[in-house]
Amino acid sequence: MAKRNLGIGRLLIAAYAVLALAATGRAGYELAAKFDQAPLPYALSALSAVIYIVATIALARSTSGWRTVAYVAVIIELTGVILIGAASFIWPEVFTYGGKQVKTVWSFFGIAYGCIPVVLPVLGLMWLGKAKKG
Repeated sequence: MAKRNLGIGRLLIAAYAVLALAATGRAGYELAAKFDQAPLPYALSALSAVIYIVATIALARSTSGWRTVAYVAVIIELTGVILIGAASFIWPEVFTYGGKQVKTVWSFFGIAYGCIPVVLPVLGLMWLGKAKKG
């Protein structure tokens, strides 16, 4: 296997780390200060934060076991972004509380994060596939 912590891999891991920190900070604030206002969206933000943390750690490791964990985390991430993203358009009332739209990390395909949440798992899966071959 190619060195996973060099070049593009470092950039990918760094992007995951930044998103993990951002999602964790957002979820922590939402859960502590506003959970009663929109429990489902804020719980989804917390779930995304956990998945980003796991993905970051797994991507940074070089063993086959961690590679498997990374695949699972990134696939869950992509599935979550697609499902939550689509649900937020199809059923916007689920993401509306008190007449105000509540965004999560993955709602509206991660628009609050520049749509990086929908692109990052695709890049992650591509990199994992290349690292496995290399």
